[in-house]
Amino acid sequence: MTQMVGGEVLARMLAAEGVEVVFGIVDGTYMGFFASFEKHGIRMVSPRHETSAAHMAGAYARLTGKLGVCMASNGPGVANVLPGVAVENGEGNRVLLITSSRRTPISYPDRGGTYQYFNQTGVTRAMSKWSGAVPSFDRLPEFFRRAARISWAGRPGVVHLDVPETVMNGIFEADSIDLRPPQAYRRTEPVEPTPSQVARTAELLRNAERPHVHVGSGVLHAHASDALERVSEAIGSPVTTSWAGRGALPDNHEQLLPIWAMEPINQARSEADVVLVVGSRLGETDWWGKPPYWGKPDEQKLIQVDIDEEILGLNKATELAIVADAGTFLSALAAELERSPLEDRRLQTNRARTAGLAEAVGKVRGQLDMALQNTASPMHSAQVPAACQRFFGDDTVHVFDGGNATVWASFFSEINRPDTLLSTFKFGMLGAGVSQALAGQIAKPDSKVVCIIGDGAMGFHFQELETALRNGLPVIYLVLCDKQWGMVKLTQSIGLGMLRPAIQTDQQGTINADFEEIQFDKVAEAMGCHGERVADPAELEAALQRSVDSGKPSVIHVDVDPNMHLFAPGLQEFKAMHQEPGA
Repeated sequence: MTQMVGGEVLARMLAAEGVEVVFGIVDGTYMGFFASFEKHGIRMVSPRHETSAAHMAGAYARLTGKLGVCMASNGPGVANVLPGVAVENGEGNRVLLITSSRRTPISYPDRGGTYQYFNQTGVTRAMSKWSGAVPSFDRLPEFFRRAARISWAGRPGVVHLDVPETVMNGIFEADSIDLRPPQAYRRTEPVEPTPSQVARTAELLRNAERPHVHVGSGVLHAHASDALERVSEAIGSPVTTSWAGRGALPDNHEQLLPIWAMEPINQARSEADVVLVVGSRLGETDWWGKPPYWGKPDEQKLIQVDIDEEILGLNKATELAIVADAGTFLSALAAELERSPLEDRRLQTNRARTAGLAEAVGKVRGQLDMALQNTASPMHSAQVPAACQRFFGDDTVHVFDGGNATVWASFFSEINRPDTLLSTFKFGMLGAGVSQALAGQIAKPDSKVVCIIGDGAMGFHFQELETALRNGLPVIYLVLCDKQWGMVKLTQSIGLGMLRPAIQTDQQGTINADFEEIQFDKVAEAMGCHGERVADPAELEAALQRSVDSGKPSVIHVDVDPNMHLFAPGLQEFKAMHQEPGA
């Protein structure tokens, strides 16, 4: 007779799924689970807050293409992880959340007054792809299989498996337990397009007068950057990415219009007669795919390719809607275009149009880079990402966090490798970058990881520096310190002037938009990490070098000009984007 702890069943099934790391905080309610990790080759990394565990799992999944796994204990642990669930599901990262729950006789439903209990699956279900409560040991494998199957189907997101403490820690007869390899319960091969869909796409692109390619994070999840480059060069057209798709084609590729080149992007997308969109929902930050930022529906044909069938044609009408993995589709399309290429005349016309747009991009870059002529102290915020670009180069994992801090970092960094950029592109979640950076270092142990973050955002999860030190993760944080909620303060400065007459108040200035200084370098040193403080841009690269040489997690407190920091580039377009209706 074989006996097995319930938690070990989960550990065995995770190992079969190729899981090597689980992020979470220890608790007695699932001791049988994490105690089995070492036996099955799984590493446990414990942050100081459950939300951080969810962000770490999401970042790890995005960079590796594997399943990211986090865990939280019943009651307060699950309550703490919920913000991370909302963010990681919104960002489309493949995460499995495993939680413990109180024993079955007193939960689902609550007996009345049950300690550390709430309807964990009911709450989580509303913000995830799926959430289910395991009723008994014998059904544990069945529920895990369902969670994994849903996780790998369609658009990535968060799935949640809730397991009673009595199942997690109980010892059961397991001779008849049904444990299978992944290929025995879910799809393990990507969804492929039909040959006719590939042929029709190629035909539309070959005959287009002004083709355009736009890609989102689906290309990064599919690790399809090489196939995208083949397709792009076969067409000769301009290429754009969503915010979350940045890095799918290098920023320095001659056909790419980087995200900061807004006017050339709008021109290219509005002029195109045929647009190929792969792995992007054409959401609000892509102007919903609507005119005048894109072509009129009766003048622009859309080919949309996505793993999520529900998004096809949702925000913009399609000429051709294709359910397929971005990688398999782009590889098949590249092969078709290479087998039967565009006419030389049309290819040269496409390249000439792309080159003209590249000239416009160069002009935008020149205007932006004028900010770097400001070498005053405290420094201009643009100096920070520019210095990191010079110092670290292309193989660095970049993490951007904050409001204006993220904008400055985005506009003055080059992302020339896929899977080297982490942020919360959909949610703009402050503080997530602190733990995303740690997961980036775990996913890519041989790479440098640099997090550019605002002082407001850093205050959300600064405690994770201890996690970095404990786990030997030499991440470098550059904290742009202006002692204010910069993006909010600018909005208040403009918006309150219009609201005050209606509110009938004489209150002047901004409201709670300023705060006192935290000496982040000193706090880092107090936690056993390396700390620096810099205000002069001429001293920044030397501080970076000392941080690298320390071999420790490092924090560079960067004093930035608070007035210059307010006026981040592109904010007018960002505001206009928020005012655009979806219809």
